Amino acid sequence: MNFSAIIRQVGQVSVVEVTGKLTSFESGALRTSIAQLLKEGRKQILLNLSGLVYLDSSGIGDLAHTYMSVIKGGGEMKVVGLTDKVEEILKITQLYQVFQEFKDERSALQSFPSDGGNRKTVLEIVRPNKN
Repeated sequence: MNFSAIIRQVGQVSVVEVTGKLTSFESGALRTSIAQLLKEGRKQILLNLSGLVYLDSSGIGDLAHTYMSVIKGGGEMKVVGLTDKVEEILKITQLYQVFQEFKDERSALQSFPSDGGNRKTVLEIVRPNKN
């Protein structure tokens, strides 16, 4: 199974669905996807790792680098859908303490700050004085 990162938008949050194996052969693919999102001003990122079946040291490096890029860019990155294998690897490498993990996508999406879409615009109409 090859690596893929499918991106979809849910409001202001970019959900990156990672599937396959994140290894040295795919090194940089995740970084490139996230870098493009940041370039577009998309700073709220949710990695859905439920389809990630394997990652090696290069994949771990990609996850760490990606996280740091988002944080340095003023963004927020969270994860959802950790399989037992991936969760174990993140615990061993201590990355488990870095990533904010959620059990389901809905709760992860709700944890991001509101985009302010409910803001009301107030128009002030100034009438000239007729003195």
